Amino acid sequence: MEELLVSIVKGLVEKPDEVKITSSTDEDGLTVFHVNVSAEDMGRVIGKQGRIAKAIRTVMRAAAIRQDVKVKVEID
Repeated sequence: MEELLVSIVKGLVEKPDEVKITSSTDEDGLTVFHVNVSAEDMGRVIGKQGRIAKAIRTVMRAAAIRQDVKVKVEID
């Protein structure tokens, strides 16, 4: 799952070496991915009115359903 998120985000940004993704899992089995990018690339990841961020979350949710897990993506 994390590899998928890394490949999506690195494809969007100008500085792919500054992409940092951390994950944590709570007791309910929900995996939360925290995406950190440079300040200049934040707009590229969020998109107009959050459309790209919403699309990233949709793709990750679809991949999670195939693996029978729950995920959440937060852009920090």
